[in-house]
Amino acid sequence: MDYREFVRTVADRAAVSREEAADLARAVVETLSNRLSSGAARSLAECLPPQLRDSLHVPERIERIGLRDLVRRVSRRTGLTAEEVRGGVSAVLTTLRDTVPKEVFERALAQLPGEFKQAAS
Repeated sequence: MDYREFVRTVADRAAVSREEAADLARAVVETLSNRLSSGAARSLAECLPPQLRDSLHVPERIERIGLRDLVRRVSRRTGLTAEEVRGGVSAVLTTLRDTVPKEVFERALAQLPGEFKQAAS
C-alpha cells in the first residue's frame, strides 16, 4: 500500500481529514517505535511507505508506555482530542495490520501491552 492509500484508509477508519490522518499516522508510528526492540522497529520500517518510514526510528532503549500515554502524546503533537486520537490509533494499527506482512505486525504487536492488541482488532 502506498502512502496516499495508507492515509486515505486511516482517514476513512478514523473519520478524520486526510491531513489529520497523515499527522496521526506519523505520530503513532513514531511513538510506537519507542516501544519496539530495534529488530522489530527495523522490520516494520522496511514494510512502510517512505513517508512513514522516516517517522519510525530505532530506539536506543525501549520506552515502557501504555495506550493512555500514547494517546496523550499523540494528542499533544497533533492537536486532536483524546477521542479522535483513540480512534486514530485504532485506525493506524488496523491499517498497519492490513499492510505489513503478518509476522512483522505480530512481532511488533507482541512487544506492546494487551490494550494495543485490542485497539488493532
